[in-house]
Amino acid sequence: MHSKLIFYIVVLLSGLLKPLPVLAFDRAAFESVVLAEGDERFKALDTLVAEADNQTPVLLKALLEGELQRAGKQIIWVHEGRNIDPLTQAPLSSELPDKEDVVVNNRLRGALESALAALKLVSTDHKTRLAAAKELVVSAEEGMKPIVKKALAKETDATIKALLESILATMELKSTEVPLRLQAVQVLGQSSNSNAKTALLAALEVESDEGVKQAIKTSLKQVETRLVWGQRLGLVFAGLSLGSILLLAALGLAITYGLMGVINMAHGELIMIGSYSTFVVQNLFRHIPAFFDWYLLFAIPVSFIVSALVGMLLERGVIRWLYGRPLETLLATWGISLVLMQTVRTFFGAQNVQVENPSFMSGGIVVMSNVVLPWNRIMIVIFAIAVLLAVGWTLTRTRLGLFVRAVTQNRAMASCVGVPTAKVDTLAFGLGSGIAGLAGCALSQIGNVGPDLGQSFIVDSFMVVVLGGVGQLAGTVYAALGLGFANKLLESWSGAVIAKIVVLVFIIMFIQKRPQGLFALKGRSVES
Repeated sequence: MHSKLIFYIVVLLSGLLKPLPVLAFDRAAFESVVLAEGDERFKALDTLVAEADNQTPVLLKALLEGELQRAGKQIIWVHEGRNIDPLTQAPLSSELPDKEDVVVNNRLRGALESALAALKLVSTDHKTRLAAAKELVVSAEEGMKPIVKKALAKETDATIKALLESILATMELKSTEVPLRLQAVQVLGQSSNSNAKTALLAALEVESDEGVKQAIKTSLKQVETRLVWGQRLGLVFAGLSLGSILLLAALGLAITYGLMGVINMAHGELIMIGSYSTFVVQNLFRHIPAFFDWYLLFAIPVSFIVSALVGMLLERGVIRWLYGRPLETLLATWGISLVLMQTVRTFFGAQNVQVENPSFMSGGIVVMSNVVLPWNRIMIVIFAIAVLLAVGWTLTRTRLGLFVRAVTQNRAMASCVGVPTAKVDTLAFGLGSGIAGLAGCALSQIGNVGPDLGQSFIVDSFMVVVLGGVGQLAGTVYAALGLGFANKLLESWSGAVIAKIVVLVFIIMFIQKRPQGLFALKGRSVES
């Protein structure tokens, strides 16, 4: 009776203490990985990976992180402040003689990292398996073939399965059997991954069989064709992304310059103010982490309002007294831009500040292996379209838009029929400045925010407005997209600097032939 009671107590205490599970893998192989020298450690590691269960990664990770020590042939796991035997979980003395760290050189470290990645292929979590497969595409070794085959047999996700097939084919390129190499070449020929091209090129250099060589050349052409189309798609998206950014930056300038003919050199600083407004809103939302991802929805109206108020103050206080004097306006607004930059440096410092993307704007869409469309860029394109539609509706469907168009076409006649031109000037300048603030809000999502942010876009904004036609919304759209695509296309051929020079020369020559831009402004004052 007493013996049974003691037995139940031992079982109960065992459940409460929750000892580490006993690992069911090859003891000799594990000891060789830890204690042996040279290539024997790698052969033993391959054996462990091939016969792994769900506990195998525990000790491999301990070895990688330097938690294993040795005292002669005794392996010691320093786990949670205790010395234990990693194979039996038995406690060991803390006074073991001649205790020393297990040496893990760079080669073994890389093999352990690859082995741990391979073991993640059998994880129940989809994201873990996908990340492991992507990692092994560039780091898989021959000894991992059994675990890759095991994972491939169980995998149901098409994307991960394609990656595993590519990994296995890369391994089998080194096979001594011609049919296996030929099959591997054909599998890699269906891939759109640049790593497949690298593997095929390496195999072509050492291949001795003519049939396999010819198959490698055919597969290389197929892979290269897909990669070229991927590059073209990436180039198109990059042009669209840059065009949408230029459109946001130039849209406000198109309104102010088109309406009043004011060369506003502080337009870039209005963009910068929008970016810093977004930064301030982000910092406020850090105090309520549960709602942090929503900060951008509040930052959009705040950046518009702050930049619009600064713009209206600028128009009321300075520009209103300089109408009809373009040189003085240019110099005054340039001076104001310097004041705004220095003010920002005073409050926020001269260093760049970082605005974080909300979680839903992180990552991207993988279209092909060499084409990833970032979510932040996609959102900016959508945002630019939304802003363009809102501005178009404002100018064509509202009373303010009617007044703006009237003043743009014939200021004197609009004033004669009762349009308050001075008030329209202020509101239109505020609208254009607010749109610049929206551009700053968007730009904060793709790069750091600094006092000099606006200087990068002021010249491009004027080029878009002049090329599209002063006061023409459609012209601004076409010019922004055209310059975006032209810049990215030329950059892929000759680099960013040459591309800028070529685009600038083209615009100068175009304006010489067509001073009114792509779309000429129509109205009674023009026709007369």
